[in-house]
Amino acid sequence: MKYTKSRHALDWTAVRRQFPALANRTFLDAACVSLLPAQAAAAVTDFVQRLADPALCDATAHHVWMDAQREQAVASVAEMLQVGTERIALVESTTHGLNIAAQAINWSEGDEVLLCNLEFLQVAIPFVQLARQARVKVNFIHHRNGIVDAGMFKSAITPRTRAVIVSSTQWTNGYRIDLPAVVDAASGVGAWVIVDAIQQAGAIPVETDGVDFLIAGGHKWLNSPLGTGFLCLSARALSGLEPRSWGYLALNPPAGGWGNYFTTPAITPDRSYEFARTAKRFEIGGTCNYPGAVALASSVSLLNQLGPEIAAERIWTLGDRLIDGLQRLPVRLETPIERRHRAGIISFTLGDREQDGAVLGHLLAQRISVAQRYTSGTGGIRVSVHYFNNEEDIDHLLATLAELLKGTHP
Repeated sequence: MKYTKSRHALDWTAVRRQFPALANRTFLDAACVSLLPAQAAAAVTDFVQRLADPALCDATAHHVWMDAQREQAVASVAEMLQVGTERIALVESTTHGLNIAAQAINWSEGDEVLLCNLEFLQVAIPFVQLARQARVKVNFIHHRNGIVDAGMFKSAITPRTRAVIVSSTQWTNGYRIDLPAVVDAASGVGAWVIVDAIQQAGAIPVETDGVDFLIAGGHKWLNSPLGTGFLCLSARALSGLEPRSWGYLALNPPAGGWGNYFTTPAITPDRSYEFARTAKRFEIGGTCNYPGAVALASSVSLLNQLGPEIAAERIWTLGDRLIDGLQRLPVRLETPIERRHRAGIISFTLGDREQDGAVLGHLLAQRISVAQRYTSGTGGIRVSVHYFNNEEDIDHLLATLAELLKGTHP
């Protein structure tokens, strides 16, 4: 299906039909695990059918075909980010990508890394573990009313700061940081910039300039819940760092291809190996999650057809509608109102975990999918507004909340 790239002409009802689960629920929880679009489900089904009954009798040629299907995800992600394919590696998850970054950097005695205390625990884990091995010191910036802005990072960076690790959009309250300003501050001391973009990529375009490791799993806003994501590396990382694990499919392809190589009697493992000078060398480099890559390629292709900027405008517009409605209810917004500081997550609270939990239970009983999330004292009911949502979804949520909260006070 082709979609006209104009927000005035785009048929969002047709887009919505790509997500059949929306017919029987109000789904507002992409920040947890999103829905797979119909075209991605069909692509995976076709791929799996080829696994069950390969079109090629030669299994080696079949394997080469599988590898080619996987590479389509690299091209789709590169188009979405507007970068060259040489910068894109496929990873299993954000966890995988963060560990690649933590292990690839050559740490020295006295190195420090900088994070904030709004982060999802996995963002911190690789670096806290490095600290336990006495390889780095971890410094945490503490939020102020749910915000750690670029200025706070700039003030905390010192000549010892070797890496700045930050989520472009925070997982509980949806705060979106001024990423270029963080990059600018880090560049002053030559620090590596590692960004978890899982709560933004696929919703609002993510800045890539100056980011050394941009990582996102596919199962949230990229609508590909099958264990695949991407890692986008800077030119500096590609030229100056090496992975800590190696696989043969990350080698420069042999002359004549792998089929020819494996039928050559003179081959031997006792030789030197030349790895691709692209992001591919940071991948596992073995047989991997092919169905996940097929799904990711198709889901991101859908976003590219719509236009990432048009999808972002849709998300922001629906978010404006939700914020306006929440401001009329006896709840406290946890997410900034300004578009420049939010993506698709909008959180609110009634003031404590128990009241929020009661609201969550009621909404789920009404088949309205949202979540309850906190970290470091901030958070509440987390609503995820995606491009496949519509005004009726927002209005249904608000009307249900209004009826539930009738008679309560802020």
